[in-house]
Amino acid sequence: MPELPEVETTLRGIEPHLLKQRIAQVTVRDSRLRWPVPSAVAKAEGQQLINLRRRGKYLLLELEQGGLIIHLGMSGSLRILDSPVSPAKHDHVDIILKSGACLRFNDPRRFGAFLWVDGMMEDHVLLRDLGPEPLSGEFTADYLHGASRGRKVAIKNFIMNGHIVVGVGNIYASEALFMAGIHPLRAAGRISRQRYAALVDAIRDVLARAIRQGGTTLRDFVSSDGAPGYFAQELLVYDRAGLDCFQCGAPVRQKVIGQRSSYYCTTCQR
Repeated sequence: MPELPEVETTLRGIEPHLLKQRIAQVTVRDSRLRWPVPSAVAKAEGQQLINLRRRGKYLLLELEQGGLIIHLGMSGSLRILDSPVSPAKHDHVDIILKSGACLRFNDPRRFGAFLWVDGMMEDHVLLRDLGPEPLSGEFTADYLHGASRGRKVAIKNFIMNGHIVVGVGNIYASEALFMAGIHPLRAAGRISRQRYAALVDAIRDVLARAIRQGGTTLRDFVSSDGAPGYFAQELLVYDRAGLDCFQCGAPVRQKVIGQRSSYYCTTCQR
């Protein structure tokens, strides 16, 4: 599934082509996504795109009145085309601009979302209870330490909870915990503020580096121009089960935590 760096990379790729542009038409070929694409998306027609931003793993396209929420799901992608050429099998939605250019949403597995919002974006049920952005000033060691008090949940599940902090997906959670030297099964409430400071720094660092390199390509992700991300070449523990730890040489372990494969070093992480 595309994680925060992949979504941020997509946003940066499409924004220069869409910002301040006016929408001529919204074409829905197949509305059967994770939630049915509402007919209300037609309200975007004739309106100017005044802002594009990301909230967690959601792309927000703000218009003069209302806006669109897009989620890439497991295999979704957005492409900018010079014109709305003949669609491929899984090209489900087009946003055609007055300029003639086209933003095309492709999603083979149809777990993505393409939704309309009439009011404030942050009031939408998908967004209103989300935690702070991990690269924002709100995400601090004090915040994370305070939110964790009394919590027995494994730290990996804790930082992947979107109500605690948004966008720290499976790959980057494993990487950040390794960088901070924290075992993924340690109870969130039993971690000191000092160690949370290291974890906050690690989360910020791994996400920022992944964004700079265009995300992590594992299966389906490519950016808005069709180029793959390259951060997979720098992964320290994720998907390296049985290989030597880069720091100590012990074999990297794999364990399912919260129904997700987790990778860690029992020597370096406590």
